[in-house]
Amino acid sequence: MAVNTNRHFGKGSSEPSFSNDGKLRLFSMRFCPFAHRVHLVLNAKNVPYNVAYINLSEKPEWYSEVNTTGKVPALQLVNEPNQPFLVESMVIAEYLDEKYPEVKLYPEDPFDKAQTKIWIERFNPIAGAFYRLVYEQNPDDVNAQLLNTFYSELGNYEAELVKRGTKYFAGAKPGIFDYAIWPWFERFGILSSVVGEKYNFDDRFPTLAKWLHATREDLAVQKHLLSTYTHTQFSLGRRAGTPHYDLLVEES
Repeated sequence: MAVNTNRHFGKGSSEPSFSNDGKLRLFSMRFCPFAHRVHLVLNAKNVPYNVAYINLSEKPEWYSEVNTTGKVPALQLVNEPNQPFLVESMVIAEYLDEKYPEVKLYPEDPFDKAQTKIWIERFNPIAGAFYRLVYEQNPDDVNAQLLNTFYSELGNYEAELVKRGTKYFAGAKPGIFDYAIWPWFERFGILSSVVGEKYNFDDRFPTLAKWLHATREDLAVQKHLLSTYTHTQFSLGRRAGTPHYDLLVEES
């Protein structure tokens, strides 16, 4: 099966037939927020790459040789000796920032860089609460405590952006802080289908709402952007136990 399409490699599929063009090879999943981070970094840096999408419910047998954990993302460094693989989204992001320094995404100052990493790590409870709200709770009985945790943690980012007084968390242009958390913000609209009117993001977080709309227009984001409708369709299928990985193939 060819690479660089929205079709996912699944159980029984042959290995991807990459061309020998010297481009990085990214193993991803079109709806995975962690893999999404790497797409954004590569796009922001204008680094050319080939991509093969993986069906994570029915993984191809050969994928265990790419990443023994079976997860995405995995980035193959085709121009390095033995063409090794890197895994873990933020490990890959930091490698790319050092390897391709023409467009710097991490702060140069060591303290600012450390603080940025802390804020990115601190986002995990928000991602976890979002995941549980979408996939584990009963839509007719919204878990108020979980929703409050989601809103409370987001409030810290609202306050931080107000404190910084900048368009983006990184300043006048998006940086790794912005790109690392964006994939979840792109998906937050799914909650409208899960918790209904209890999801009122723009009213609660006016500064983050402005950031969201500005970040959506960024070119690196636009290159990998999906609509709330598409994210919702995939999440509803996943919730029902029938995730439709090739949803975009049918839409095209």
